[in-house]
Amino acid sequence: MSHGVHAVQHEVEHHIEHEEHGHGGGRGKPVGERGNKKIALLISVMALLLALAEMFGKSAQTEGISFNIKASDSWNFFQAKTIRQTTLRTAAQALALEAATAPDQARAALLKQADDWMNTVARYESDPVEKDGRKELRAQAEAYEHQRDTQLARYHHYEFASAAYQIGIVLASAAVITGIMALVYAAMGLGIIGLAFVALGFFNPHYLHSLHLI
Repeated sequence: MSHGVHAVQHEVEHHIEHEEHGHGGGRGKPVGERGNKKIALLISVMALLLALAEMFGKSAQTEGISFNIKASDSWNFFQAKTIRQTTLRTAAQALALEAATAPDQARAALLKQADDWMNTVARYESDPVEKDGRKELRAQAEAYEHQRDTQLARYHHYEFASAAYQIGIVLASAAVITGIMALVYAAMGLGIIGLAFVALGFFNPHYLHSLHLI
């Protein structure tokens, strides 16, 4: 939780405690004080939800960074395979041209070597056994990128939820001090919005992106 929100919450607790000492407590408490107790409970619940949203957001951000590193490593391996494949294909083609003008005895050896290199080129393109061909590396890198995008989308949703909770806590805290009930309803609305963002982040993080809303 941010230090500013924590300070506001502390101020509200101090205000409520001051009211209790001022009114003497017991059954003689005015309705406004009992309402403040409920608002304080609302603030506590929103503070808990804020802490959870920030924890989920940090976890999603960390996962997103991890998948981004894995995707980058896979693409680097893909590029290295591409360079080796191109070099070997060029060498095999040059060897095949050389074999065309070579004596019969040397031609067979040259063609065999060129054929071996082309087989290696094909293995660099796709190797289902070792799963390190260009085809497999591309699929792996794209899968990591999708997982990265999913985690970062979750992170953005949790960040929006955290912002909603923080503003809601501030509004509810202001309601305790000012007695304006409209601020309480606004805080509750922001709490619902925060829950909606958390739910979307957890169950369908790409939904709002598909609508081009965020």
